[in-house]
Amino acid sequence: MRLENKTAAITGAGSGIGKASAIRFAAEGATVILLEVNEAAGRETEAEIIKEGGRAEFLALDVADWGQVSRAFNIIEKKYGGLDILYNNASVFWGTKDAAIADLDVGVMEQILKINLFGTMYCAKAAVPLIKQRGGGAIINTSSSCGVIGIPNCDAYSASKGAVISLTRAMAVEYGPYGIRTNCIAPAAIHTPMIYESDLNKPTFSEEEFLTSKTPLRRWGLPGDVANIALFLASDEGSYVNGAIIMADGGITVT
Repeated sequence: MRLENKTAAITGAGSGIGKASAIRFAAEGATVILLEVNEAAGRETEAEIIKEGGRAEFLALDVADWGQVSRAFNIIEKKYGGLDILYNNASVFWGTKDAAIADLDVGVMEQILKINLFGTMYCAKAAVPLIKQRGGGAIINTSSSCGVIGIPNCDAYSASKGAVISLTRAMAVEYGPYGIRTNCIAPAAIHTPMIYESDLNKPTFSEEEFLTSKTPLRRWGLPGDVANIALFLASDEGSYVNGAIIMADGGITVT
């Protein structure tokens, strides 16, 4: 019960890594606030956790809307009296819309930044005062392999994820003295619904080649692989980890 008596807010908790992390956190004793734009998915996660004896509450939230974020965290403050953990997991990867910068639609660029970067900033801005009320805690942000290496035809996504890394480091320095640890997970090749927006859905994509020559571990990552890292960063086991960027990519970024 590594998160016993802790309150954790997870964005994008309705599917993929967010859902796996919500279930994992609840199993470790946390009360989990499920912040999700898809109401059906959020309520499904909520029901699964409660069925297993855990504590969870769904709150509808579009992280790209500051008004919604502010209201959601006001509800958290009033109901729970503060917050111990924020996991900024929600993001989008629009492989069919993203492109090289000269070909990129300005509106697509703005929307991806609004969700991936501003959504992270909005939630962190709203959560920091609540975590301070608890005397400290943990913030986990989400980047990507695209945030540390160059990948063609996803310039908006890459820009947003590189910015999240810089924001993480700034927050680690800014709020470390308040006992708030800010770290970042940078996943790649995680088999979630979002991966079908990548090269996986293109006729030229060879899964066998990808898993045997591109990925050193020779397998897809699973949502639970990332959830385990998030649990470590959220728990006291990660109490001296601050400002870290942890790659969860099977070794892709070192090949």
